Amino acid sequence: MAESQKSGSKKPESRDAKFGIGDVVKHRLFPFRGVIFDVDPVFNNTEEWWESIPADLRPRKDQPFYHLLAENAQSSYVAYVSEQNLLADAEAGPVNHPDIKKYFGGFRSGRYEWRATSRM
Repeated sequence: MAESQKSGSKKPESRDAKFGIGDVVKHRLFPFRGVIFDVDPVFNNTEEWWESIPADLRPRKDQPFYHLLAENAQSSYVAYVSEQNLLADAEAGPVNHPDIKKYFGGFRSGRYEWRATSRM
C-alpha cells in the first residue's frame, strides 16, 4: 500500500474500485466473507493462479482485485478476489480473523478503521 491514512478515514485507492480498505464483503458464489486490506486496480497475480480458476468462473483481469482477510465456517485465510465476485456484507458484523488487529483499529458504522501504523 502506497500511503497510510488517519484512523477513521478511507485509504485512497483506484478511483474505479467499488470497495475500499476496511470494507466488509462476501463472495458472490462461495461461502466466505472478509475485510479488504489492499486493492489492485487490475489483476496482479500469477498466470498459474489465473489458470487454476475454472474457465467458466474465471473473472476478467481488467477490474479491481481485492486482498481480503477472509473467513468461512472452518478457517481464516487470505483471499484474492475480483470485484465482480464481491458483495457488501457490513450488516453481518465484524470479521473474525486473527490478523485484523495488524491492519485495523475499531469496527464502526459497518467498516474497519485503518491503523495508520500498519505495514504489509
